[in-house]
Amino acid sequence: MNRLPRLYAILDTSCFPDATALYQAAEELAAAGVTLLQYRNTSGNARHMLEQARELRRRLGNSAKLIMNDRADLCLAADFDGVHVGQDDLSPEGARKAIGDELWLGISTHNPEQVRRGDGTSADYIAIGPVFSTASKLNPDPVIGIEEVRRARELTRKPLVAIGGITRANCVSVIEAGADCVAVISDISREPRKSAEEFLHILG
Repeated sequence: MNRLPRLYAILDTSCFPDATALYQAAEELAAAGVTLLQYRNTSGNARHMLEQARELRRRLGNSAKLIMNDRADLCLAADFDGVHVGQDDLSPEGARKAIGDELWLGISTHNPEQVRRGDGTSADYIAIGPVFSTASKLNPDPVIGIEEVRRARELTRKPLVAIGGITRANCVSVIEAGADCVAVISDISREPRKSAEEFLHILG
C-alpha cells in the first residue's frame, strides 16, 4: 500500500450534533490537507450509515482516502477506499476476502500479541492503542502508553498507526516512539480545519 500520511482523521458521528456538522467537518478537514479519513458510526443502522457514507464520498470526491469502520459491506456499497476492523469485528482475512486485494485493510490492536498476529495477516496497517486516556469509547481498552508503541514498532514492519487520546500537545512524542501516523478523533472534532492545519504543521 501507499505510505500513510502522518495524520489519520476519524470522523466519529458521536462527536457531532447532526449529519450537517459531520459533512462540514469532513470538508474542512479535506480543505486543510487531510488525505485519510475514517467514518465511524457505532450507533446507526446500516441504511443510515450507508446514506452518510455515500454523502461523504460525494462531497469529498477523490480528495481523501475514505475508510469505513467495521463494515466491509458498507465499505463496498459506499465506494470507500478501505475498511478498518477491531478485535471483535470481522476477522482481517474475512474482511480481506470481502473487499478484495485492492482496497485498504486496517486492524486495531491493544497489546504485543495482537500486534504479532496482525503482522501475519494481509492488513495494510496496524493501529495500536489507546496510547493515552481517551473519551471516545464508552469502554476503552487499558491505556498502553508510549513504551508499548515502541514495542509494537519492533514487532512489525507494517505501517503503524497510534490512536487514543492523541492531541496536538503529545503527537510528536508518539511519532518519535515509532508510529508512522497518528489517528485523532476528539482533537479534530472542534474547529476541524484549524486543528488539522495545526496537526499537519506540527507533524511536518
